Amino acid sequence: MSRKPFLAGNWKMYKISSEAESFAKEFKSLVSDVKDRDILICASFTLLPVLAKEFNGTNIMLGAQNMYFEKEGAFTGEVSPLQLIDAGAKYVILGHSERRHIFGETDELINKKVKAALQYNLLPILCVGELLEEREAGKTEAVVKTQVVEGFKGLSKDEALKVTIAYEPVWAIGTGKTATPEDADSVHSFIRKVLSEIYDKDTSEKIRIQYGGSVKPENIDSLMAKPNIDGALVGGASLKADSFTRIVKFN
Repeated sequence: MSRKPFLAGNWKMYKISSEAESFAKEFKSLVSDVKDRDILICASFTLLPVLAKEFNGTNIMLGAQNMYFEKEGAFTGEVSPLQLIDAGAKYVILGHSERRHIFGETDELINKKVKAALQYNLLPILCVGELLEEREAGKTEAVVKTQVVEGFKGLSKDEALKVTIAYEPVWAIGTGKTATPEDADSVHSFIRKVLSEIYDKDTSEKIRIQYGGSVKPENIDSLMAKPNIDGALVGGASLKADSFTRIVKFN
């Protein structure tokens, strides 16, 4: 089955409005000819309005990096799905390893966020992945399976098809270490098997699975050549228009 490649940039806590605006002006002209793949930039909440204005009418979609699962209320410091949509977001990253391991987010909380995003017509990118010690202990599949099963808990087949999964081995994020394309593809294949157990083979073949973890212009071609890798969730290399363009235009 042919799944449309999906290249997403995760800016994390970088850039102020003027920097985001200049990136957007440069980047949209560099990728304006791209037709056969989806392009997404996920930025800090404060940058969404300026990026929404720049990306309006282009082939670049906009996403946020987190949200709370309530639509409004006394939740100081949080942001709601309705506020993200109002700011121009179409996607939202949920369960990123930094949210799990720095901020202590649990599978249960992440599942609530996934459900809330879908309820308000935001498309979730659900991040899963193991720590280095978990990988070395041979627990990669157990950890990833739990995160996928818990993340999709209570979702209908139609809802599941709106979710993108990003496999991000935690030991490869921002470290310069990358899972080999073979290692990454193996875990992606395993995730697809888990999805077929939760739903069915047809559903599992339709859900896109990105790889994240030190994705660079130098390794994108070999990663995207693998049959189960449908795209990338890119950190540092998405902060510069030229390097992210090379990733979007992988061969």
